[in-house]
Amino acid sequence: MIPSRFEYYRPDDIRGALAVLNEHGDDARVMAGGHSLIPMMKLRMAEVPHLIDLQGIAELRGIAIDGAEISIGAMTTQHDLIAHAGLADAAPILREAALQIADPQVRYMGTVGGNVANGDPGNDMPGLMQCLDARFELVGADGTREVAARDFYEAAYMTARDDEELLTRIRFTATGAGYAYEKQKRKIGDYATAACAALISRDGDRIGSASVAMTNLSDVPVWSQAAGDALVGSTGDAAAIKAATDAALADIDPTGDNRGPVEFKKHVAGIIISRAIARALSRA
Repeated sequence: MIPSRFEYYRPDDIRGALAVLNEHGDDARVMAGGHSLIPMMKLRMAEVPHLIDLQGIAELRGIAIDGAEISIGAMTTQHDLIAHAGLADAAPILREAALQIADPQVRYMGTVGGNVANGDPGNDMPGLMQCLDARFELVGADGTREVAARDFYEAAYMTARDDEELLTRIRFTATGAGYAYEKQKRKIGDYATAACAALISRDGDRIGSASVAMTNLSDVPVWSQAAGDALVGSTGDAAAIKAATDAALADIDPTGDNRGPVEFKKHVAGIIISRAIARALSRA
């Protein structure tokens, strides 16, 4: 189908994008890679009188690594995450997750900021950013603020970002922990039936820290503090992995759809979560 008529803007800086947002309010939407918004416009599920393309804003791109502190511009693509050698060393879980998103064509255009900003529960990066305890930089007419990834998602497609704000940058601290991103999907390019990110570090023969987050198993990404708590202090044996998996499953609320009924999703989730924890442990 063909989208409704709209005005197209391609600003070359953040200030220009904010000016259009402030001028047109609810009638304006920003577009990053376009993989979510353009199909919705073509299907007439979204009417956007004023479309702001962020592709021309160079300051929204790039990856910066300063010791353990990592900063990623919102318009950085999934391919950029995969190809950046420094990031692969500092936070290899990002590369592992990005390689499982859709296909190469999508990864060349799909952006990190677009993946986290629109609140789609099926997107991979929101849960991963919660696992990393990332912070999102939001810029609007009133200035700049940061929101923790774990506080950003309110419901499906609803986030803490105001309509007249831009998500400009993502920051987190790399921990050097053992990592894993496990994902089950029906076919290449599909959303996950269930996915899980895990970061685990050891303190001697015991687990010193653990972070577990899940994708597409509720209407928001789910970071499970209970799963992490079940692992910390244990040796990471089979009983600890089962306890952590059970704790994570208690935090999800999947709904039945064309990927399967609720009980099937819970079954798949249990397998994916336990695999992610075990593989992160093997790398810790």
